Amino acid sequence: MKGYSSRVTLTFLALLLVMTSFVPGASSSNNNELDVAELFGTYELSSDEEVTVIVEMNEPSLVEAKQTGKSQTKSSLERVRNNVVSEVHSAAPNSSVNREYDYVFSGFSVTLPQTEITALLNVDGVKAVYPDVEYQIDAMEFQEVDPDSFSPSMMESGPFIGADRAWNELGITGKGVTVAIIDTGTDYTHPDLAHAFGDYKGWDFVDNNDDPQETPPGDPRGGSTTHGTHVAGTVAADGTEVKGVAPDATLLAYRVLGPGGSGTTENVVAGIERAVQDGADVMNLSLGNSLNNPDWATSIALDWAMAEGVVAVTSNGNSGPNNWTVGSPGTSREAISVGATRLPYNVFNAEIFTSEGVDYPSAKVMGFPNEDDLLALSEGEFEFAYAGLGYPQDFEGQDFEGKIALISRGDFAFVDKAINAKNAGAAGTIIYNNVAGEHPDVPGMAIPSIKTTLADGQKLLDELEKGNNTVSFDITLVGEVGETVADFSSRGPVMNTWMIKPDVSAPGVNILSTIPTHNPSNPHGYGASQGTSMAAPHVAGAAALLLEKNPDWSVEKVKAALMNTAEEMINPATGKPYPLNTQGAGSIRVVDSLTVETLAFPGSHSFGSFLKENGRQVERQHFEITNLSDERKRYSIDVTFHDENAANGINVSTSSNLQIQPGKTQKVNMNVQVDTRNLERGYYEASITLTHGSEVITVPAILFVGEPDYPRVTGASLSGSGGNYTVSSTLPGGADVLRYDMFHLTPAGGVGGLIGNIHVTEKVPAPGHSFSWDGTVNGNQLANRQYVLGVYAEKGGLPTQRYYLVTKR
Repeated sequence: MKGYSSRVTLTFLALLLVMTSFVPGASSSNNNELDVAELFGTYELSSDEEVTVIVEMNEPSLVEAKQTGKSQTKSSLERVRNNVVSEVHSAAPNSSVNREYDYVFSGFSVTLPQTEITALLNVDGVKAVYPDVEYQIDAMEFQEVDPDSFSPSMMESGPFIGADRAWNELGITGKGVTVAIIDTGTDYTHPDLAHAFGDYKGWDFVDNNDDPQETPPGDPRGGSTTHGTHVAGTVAADGTEVKGVAPDATLLAYRVLGPGGSGTTENVVAGIERAVQDGADVMNLSLGNSLNNPDWATSIALDWAMAEGVVAVTSNGNSGPNNWTVGSPGTSREAISVGATRLPYNVFNAEIFTSEGVDYPSAKVMGFPNEDDLLALSEGEFEFAYAGLGYPQDFEGQDFEGKIALISRGDFAFVDKAINAKNAGAAGTIIYNNVAGEHPDVPGMAIPSIKTTLADGQKLLDELEKGNNTVSFDITLVGEVGETVADFSSRGPVMNTWMIKPDVSAPGVNILSTIPTHNPSNPHGYGASQGTSMAAPHVAGAAALLLEKNPDWSVEKVKAALMNTAEEMINPATGKPYPLNTQGAGSIRVVDSLTVETLAFPGSHSFGSFLKENGRQVERQHFEITNLSDERKRYSIDVTFHDENAANGINVSTSSNLQIQPGKTQKVNMNVQVDTRNLERGYYEASITLTHGSEVITVPAILFVGEPDYPRVTGASLSGSGGNYTVSSTLPGGADVLRYDMFHLTPAGGVGGLIGNIHVTEKVPAPGHSFSWDGTVNGNQLANRQYVLGVYAEKGGLPTQRYYLVTKR
């Protein structure tokens, strides 16, 4: 499997786009490139409108210093930060500092006018500036479920991955392990969750207090929330209706997403820091954004949290099914990123009949609460009536009791349309599309729901016009489909690190869990939802079980155990395994991870990138194997690429047999030979298989050919005089988009305010570009003196921004 896809959308208008991936001055042969901090994000640098950014300092955080053998104390770091903040206030006089970080991230958040952002780049001690991006819950459809309406499938996700066997057969329940829920808050009074909380519940970073409850209705800042409680229930609920994966684990809640289920980087990073300091063993972040980059502030904080021994689990995102759609923090190098699966299910055909001569070939089963209710549609004839878009008011004035509601797609969620129909007494719905094509299935609908195209929906409306208001169904079982990857689940790989993501997958469709109802007379309830938000806490719970059994395990071992024992899933549409960047190592299996005797880590391997221009390359790489058993083991090792064309230019050789003593770890060396001249540009997935008798461990691997990991710009210059100038840039791989901007030079020799854009072009070939310039910006002739030339180049979906000192004569 190979391919590339752009993940950057450029809007020029009045915007200067600054989305960097490389540190200025690090690799350029031009001695006029300015040594300034790295700037990430999209800003309108000519605007006085205020924004918040996250400043990372060169001074290491407490954890980074500890892990890298550097000397650091909280007080010394505070002194350095105070000096940097003071200089920031001088350079950006309208700035104000909000939050400060020192434990897993070294820096602070600051609000300032966008016109002052470039001033931060010149401050001594500033390493990088990141946007304070918005994070949303990674959940999709949601519906509150009455206990009398529970579908057995809603409660099967824990047993499916083997959690119940861990409790009953191995006696492992998560006892003594603390899991932090970094989310919208948690209703710690829910009877299924109260056991998991002590006197200290966590922290609310939205309202800055020690009561991390969900947002209630009526908050003027936005809607009420239930998401964090749902996530917490999947981890550690212990009730008669819902039981989490680790029902005896201890929970801590950190409210970083506020009203409406949204928040920003500054609170998410603060939540990660607090959870590590509070002694969490595992943290779950079922939240995300669309930024495919491993170096945003949240991902950095997570990586250092993992280095400190906290297992970080994140949702991979709901932007699938295309590749490159994984977003931060799922892009974190070290955190366990989780994709979503749908449990095995029966497939049904659906036929609709209203009158002779009218066919509905597009009719399909869309969703249902349970199979008995679905099959009941075949038992007789029903009246049907039009209910518009399915709003509550669309059912008013009509009798829908025992009838089928004909509803149009549009305006709001399918599940809510079905709930409104159920509340009106309907026995089922037919939901037709409002545009050409087929709309998605939605498992777990409140009542049986059939879907049709817009054309077939119009036929049903025509039937009603003619007075043909009865409908019958023929619902037949076709067969069973095994566990599948949800279409919405985001895919990898990750930009810049070229890592496989997700790491693993877990159930994330139609997951039942605890919620607050926000109804004072009946405050605690249950809801079904889907998304990678629902998948991640299955893995967080599994990590808690692993740490109860192996309290001294490193985070690398926990991650490897989950990945090494995951079960490969087959795409029913192709009959072949899903790509690695779709399913990761596969769907987790709890008991297998608890009883594993061999660990191979890291749990996935990137061979890296091999540039086509280099022809044949040879590299030595390695991974490690730990023999956890009490006997000596001999492993055979095989590396197989999934694309048969890889054999034209890729050869990986390693030890054919490796003997490891009990309890020992050994390095496995690999000799990687790649001749890019015989290979197409793209990425090649592979499996590294270790075999000892009947024990088989598979490590996902990936190799890039022509990987776009080089600086897009390596030099720039301004020459000429008297109104006749030539502006040039060096572009090793060419550029899909190229932009030049002029900035003032600060007295200290840094990047000043934006003057304006002087040139934009596209599809520029290597190795460079030049154009004539008359010395004007926006019609005004610039004075002769020194300036900063900013060059932005994007190639293959990856951008680079560089700043160069130039002199206009």
